[in-house]
Amino acid sequence: MVLELLINPRNAERRPWKMLFVGILYSSVAILLSLWVFPEQSSLVMVFITVLASIHIVHSVIKIEEAQNLSGEYRMLIKEHGPALSFFMFLFLGYVISFSVWYVATPAEITTTLFSVQQDTISRINSQVTGSFAGAFPMVGRIFFNNIRVMVFCILFSFAFGAGAIFILAWNASVISTAIGSFASNSLHQGILPAFTLALLRYLTHGIPEILAYFMAGLAGGIISIAIIRHEWGSERFTRVLLDSVDLSAGAVAMLFAAALVEVYVTPALF
Repeated sequence: MVLELLINPRNAERRPWKMLFVGILYSSVAILLSLWVFPEQSSLVMVFITVLASIHIVHSVIKIEEAQNLSGEYRMLIKEHGPALSFFMFLFLGYVISFSVWYVATPAEITTTLFSVQQDTISRINSQVTGSFAGAFPMVGRIFFNNIRVMVFCILFSFAFGAGAIFILAWNASVISTAIGSFASNSLHQGILPAFTLALLRYLTHGIPEILAYFMAGLAGGIISIAIIRHEWGSERFTRVLLDSVDLSAGAVAMLFAAALVEVYVTPALF
């Protein structure tokens, strides 16, 4: 309860950069609690506790966004939801920085347990990339449609649970952080700060637009869910929310395609 009430949702939208530190705090507490109480299952428990701490403020921000849609004032999509998307992105970056630092800073035997499921996930993804499936389809298309699948899950989770997409995004943060931490650990001969900075740039170059698209999709599902709960189904106000959610989803699809292009053509060229 204390962690949930550390920051006011409206203040967080006005100063979204604060969510960077909130994300670091929430995920760090989650790691410590998971290692203390459930050490053998810590790789999943830390994600669950991170979500548990975050869901109150995330749900509150989605409610604010839904209310703004019904205010009657029309604004451009990015201007309308820009503060909320900035809020989500800084929260996500806080998760990534925290998980990555813990990966590099903890002893190898703890890291192996703490990120075991995430490491298995990365190994499975890498095996798919080098397999026959990758050879049968263009890489951009394969990445794009896989990301579309994750986007659909974000919409469904948010629609069903209000702020449910935060689970998928916290999980993705832990997986990306595992990749970042592993890359940084293998590059420590360059120095801790240069290795960590290079690892962040390597994975966040395409990761930022990809995660932003997931947040857009999660926000779309969440505001529809709240509009239905408020019994506005079929009304002009609900139609306005629905159209705004469609715009958010379409923007998310475009963002995912751009992210796939960056991942295939830009990231390998830079790193």
